[in-house]
Amino acid sequence: MKLTIFTDGGARGNPGPAGTGIVIKENGKIVKEYGEYIGVATNNQAEYRALISALETARDMKAEEVSIFMDSELIVKQIKGEYKVKHPGLAPLFLKLHNLRSGFKKFSIAHIRREKNTEADALVNKAIDEALKN
Repeated sequence: MKLTIFTDGGARGNPGPAGTGIVIKENGKIVKEYGEYIGVATNNQAEYRALISALETARDMKAEEVSIFMDSELIVKQIKGEYKVKHPGLAPLFLKLHNLRSGFKKFSIAHIRREKNTEADALVNKAIDEALKN
């Protein structure tokens, strides 16, 4: 199974109330989408947490190939090895992600513009909004 995955993470304030958004597609059709409130985090921590959650879900769905698209250029470049992970709060997330990605036969990741990631972004905001209402 080959999945195309769009992820986003965000925080209101940095750090602040944070959430994740994941949209998983197979053959161009949404097969799963969800958002989650993750408590107080930075934007970058939320981006990593979204990606980790998406890969865990893809693994549970028995995917062999994943193509990831996200609007965090920093995270994409860190995963591709173009930037070092310097922030101590991101290092354990990077390691977890590295271990997860090795479970797929094929893994690719690409940066996209924010306007190409509106579905995942909407799920982030919905998760945060619902958590802050309660």
